[in-house]
Order: sequence, then structure tokens, then C-alpha cells
Amino acid sequence: MIKKILSKAVTSLAGRDDFEIPEHDSPLFAEIDWDKLPRHVAVIMDGNGRWGKEHSVLRTAGHSAGVGTLKNILKTAIGLKLDALTVYAFSTENWKRPETEVNFLMNLFYESLKKELQELHEDNVQIHFIGRIDGLPESLQKQMHEAEDLMKNNTGVKFNVAVNYGGQDELVRAVKKIAADVQAGKISPEAIDETLVENSLDTCGNLPVDLVIRTSGDMRLSNFLLWQAAYAEFYFTDVNWPDFSPECFVDAMKAFANRDRRFGGLNDNKK
Repeated sequence: MIKKILSKAVTSLAGRDDFEIPEHDSPLFAEIDWDKLPRHVAVIMDGNGRWGKEHSVLRTAGHSAGVGTLKNILKTAIGLKLDALTVYAFSTENWKRPETEVNFLMNLFYESLKKELQELHEDNVQIHFIGRIDGLPESLQKQMHEAEDLMKNNTGVKFNVAVNYGGQDELVRAVKKIAADVQAGKISPEAIDETLVENSLDTCGNLPVDLVIRTSGDMRLSNFLLWQAAYAEFYFTDVNWPDFSPECFVDAMKAFANRDRRFGGLNDNKK
């Protein structure tokens, strides 16, 4: 009973839990430039622990609240018809955290996925898990594989969840894969190019990242999508992840629309 009360209190603090996919003409999307939206958005969901401290609850309560925030942001991404949303859920470095917190997170991933599985499918989401998935608890791996299989034919937003993920680790794994193919005579060294590297990454099949959002004030990439974000725009906010509302997400979209993206070249209007 106490657990249920605390859960409801955390949800209330973090924001609404009845948020639905917004329509194109929703007031939420007022002043959106639909022609200048990013296609692939990546999010570093930071500040769950800080949020917990601010609200005098445990760090784990912040993680729980963050799950509700992610659900609302995904629904917003669906409403915006983004091609892909990639989120940083657990890094290869996060194993350094206290064992109790790590165990809580693994259980939270499992329970949240189990609870939201059918709704994600009904929302036409295509879910993928990237990172060293084989290093996770077997029960969680099984749940992930079942989710991917259930949603593999969906045509909506590609929802990539980075778990036990590190950008440097991903690149090392890609290099080893390519080296093995060269050694086996499947490809020649001359055949190695950017496309081959991209196709060897966990995010194979996704468009390059256009926008990286990081919450909670820190201004660094933290080993996230190092290759994929080569020409991404960055959006930093002091808002802690559990308080990062759909309105905050839309503000990031509006900021992106005002960026001058040159990809190393010159804008004809600003030579």
C-alpha cells in the first residue's frame, strides 16, 4: 500500500501520466516549423538523482519518475512524426554506480518494458536496443528480444534505447567486425568507407543524428553516439529529466529550426 502511494506521489511530482499522442493541430505544436524539424533526435536523460534530491526522495524515485517523462516525450515524437528517437538509458560506465542502484535500474527496465509493451506496439513504434545487450540480466535480454520481435514490422518512430552502451565501445566492436571480415576475405581494406562503418554500428539503418538534447545542465556528450552525432546540433537545458515536459521537447524543436546547419560548407546567404 505504501509503495503504491509513493509511486503515485512520484508520478504526480514528475508530471501528467495521462498524456496522449498530440495531433498535428494540437496547441502544443503551435508555431512549430514542420519543414525544419530534425529527423533523428537523441536524448541524454540526465538529472534523475538531482531531481530526487530536490524533492527529498531517493535517487531511485527519480529514475521511476523519469520513465513517465520518457513515455510522454516518445508520444510527442510520434505526434511530430520524427523518424527516430534514441535515448541514453544506461551507459557502460554506469556499472560503477552502487550495486543497489544498478539492480534497481535493471528491474525498472524490465518492469517498465513489460508494462508498456502493448501500448508501444499499438502506437506503431519500432523499438530497438543498442549496446552490449548480452551483458544484461538474461530475463531483461529475453524481454528486449520479445519486444523487438513484436514491433519489428511497425512503421512508426524508430525508438532506440541505449542500454549498457558506450560510443567508444560501439566503435571498437564495429572495427573488430570489419577487421574479421577483411581477415576472412569477405571485403578488401580498400572497401572500408564511411558507409561500411555506419552499417557496422548498432544504429545501422537509422539516419544520422540531427539533434542531441541533454537535460540537467551538464554540457558534454558522455560517450554517446560519437559517430552518429558528428554533425548534430546540441541543445542543453538545466531542467532535470523528470521535469522535462513535452513543452520542453517542443522548445528544443523550435531552437533547432533556428540553427544554421552548414555541414562544413557555407550558407549562401552568409558567405
